[in-house]
Parts: sequence; structure tokens; C-alpha cells
Amino acid sequence: MKRLTLLVFAFIATLGTLSAQNYIVVDSEKIFKSLDDYNTAIASLDRMAEEYQQRIDDEYEAIASLYAEYKAQEATLSAYLRQQQQNTILSREEAIEKFQRETFGPEGTLMKKRLELIQPIQKRVFEALSRYAAAKGYDLILDSASNPTLLYHGPKTDHTQALIEFIKR
Repeated sequence: MKRLTLLVFAFIATLGTLSAQNYIVVDSEKIFKSLDDYNTAIASLDRMAEEYQQRIDDEYEAIASLYAEYKAQEATLSAYLRQQQQNTILSREEAIEKFQRETFGPEGTLMKKRLELIQPIQKRVFEALSRYAAAKGYDLILDSASNPTLLYHGPKTDHTQALIEFIKR
């Protein structure tokens, strides 16, 4: 019985501590999507990615065409010409794979452009979040957009719209 009483007391003390915490919940995805410069940057990155992907697709089609042409003529070609065409096809495949890595890889052109365009916006939003929390006296801001373990939050704790208005001032 004593253990149960102690356990109940500990639970109540924990609830009291948690309720004393001053926190809010925001949806960072919604905040970012409310910013015109963010949407413009994302649209620009999407266009760049589409252009690069089209270039890659076109080159793979050209390589496939070369290969089909090679296969059709393979029997009539000398060993030297077969080897030359195989080398040409392989070098073009290697070149386009290198281009793909350099463009879409973690250190690639698109990632660098993303950092260039998005980082200043993120910095501005995170600074605004910090100023908002300090001005309103909040100790903690939880992001409902990127936290898969946030199972529920009440509407009173969601300050997404207030933050959007705060940032746009």
C-alpha cells in the first residue's frame, strides 16, 4: 500500500512539473509554405531538378539507341570496331552516371543550390521562433511536422498561425 501511495504521489508530482512547463507546438512545414520566398526557392529547385533529370534521361535514351545500333551491327563489325563502340557506350554511361552523382548527390549541385536558397530562409524562421518564444515566455517549441512521436497536441498549444503572422511582420 505504501508503494502504491508513493507511486501515485510521484505521478502527480510529475504531472504538476509537466503542466508548469511553458511550451507550444508549431507546424514548421506550414510556416515555411506560408513564405513566398520559400515557395519561390522550392519551385526554382524543382525546375532545376527537372532540367537536370531531362538531360540525364535524354543521354540514357541516346546511349540505348547507340547500344541498339551496335547490337544490330555487331555481327558484321570487326573485333576492333566492336571494342571501339563498346568503349564509346561505356564511357558515355560512366560520364552520365558521374554527372548524375555530381548533380543529385549529397555534395552535388542541387544540394549546394538548396543550401544557398533555403538556409537563409530557415535561419530567418528559426530566429523568429526564438524571438517569439522569448517574447511570449515559452521554454520549449515542439514541431508537429517533423516529430513522428508527437501523438497529440491540443489547439491551445498550436501557435503555427501566430508565428506565421509574427514572421510576416
